[in-house]
Amino acid sequence: MMRGFSFGSYVPGTSPVHKLDARAKLLLGCAFIVITLNARSFLALIPVALFVVGAYAIARIPARKALRSLAPLLFIVVIASIMNLFVVQGGPVYFEWAFIRVSEQGVFTCLLIACRLLLMMAGMSLVTLTTMTLDLTEAFERLLSPFARIGVPAHEIGMIMGIALRFMPQFATEFSSIREAQLARGAGLKTSPLRGVQMLSSLMTPLFTSVFRHAETLSAAMEARCYHGKEGRTRLHPLSLAPRDGVACALVAVLLACVIAVNILL
Repeated sequence: MMRGFSFGSYVPGTSPVHKLDARAKLLLGCAFIVITLNARSFLALIPVALFVVGAYAIARIPARKALRSLAPLLFIVVIASIMNLFVVQGGPVYFEWAFIRVSEQGVFTCLLIACRLLLMMAGMSLVTLTTMTLDLTEAFERLLSPFARIGVPAHEIGMIMGIALRFMPQFATEFSSIREAQLARGAGLKTSPLRGVQMLSSLMTPLFTSVFRHAETLSAAMEARCYHGKEGRTRLHPLSLAPRDGVACALVAVLLACVIAVNILL
């Protein structure tokens, strides 16, 4: 599963989505999350789903690549959905045993939460798939720059985010390689869930060793290049807003209007 991990990786392209300003994509991504969270029914999620499918089609991102970017995050969807399945109660009871109860409202909420999370992850994954890490870092820094006057380290926070996005796919690949190596050595990772938890240290120890090694290498490389933060840094291709960013904002506004209309009608 980890071998196909692509959340945080960049897919080169020249589509209109790729050409959007990174700041606009970050802000529109946050707006998309808010809109999706405010969809109160499956009918309200239909325009959201159509928007996501259309955005991926315009970006010319293959469906297989999109699904791979979401696969490692599905456990979040499963856990959140199951929690709502048993916690939310209301309507006819479908199943009851001891303190466990599954009701109509719980099933509805479970499925709605799962669809919401999938759409939100797909939308934010599109941002990382169509934007280079350096542009995301610069965009995040520029958006936080007004808060620098009150002491917020905008450049450092942006750099941390950029490094995290850059190394997520690499660490996922290393985790997969370490797991296969331990299985080849006879580690009992597939025998039972309890045994798998006990053998987790055989995966985490070499993985964290690799993480610290990469951090040390990165630190040495930055020092060798006389990196001193934002001072004196320039960009070959500075971020700039264009009319297409306004078109993207208008499309998101239309999506918001559709969701609000469906919520009111229902």
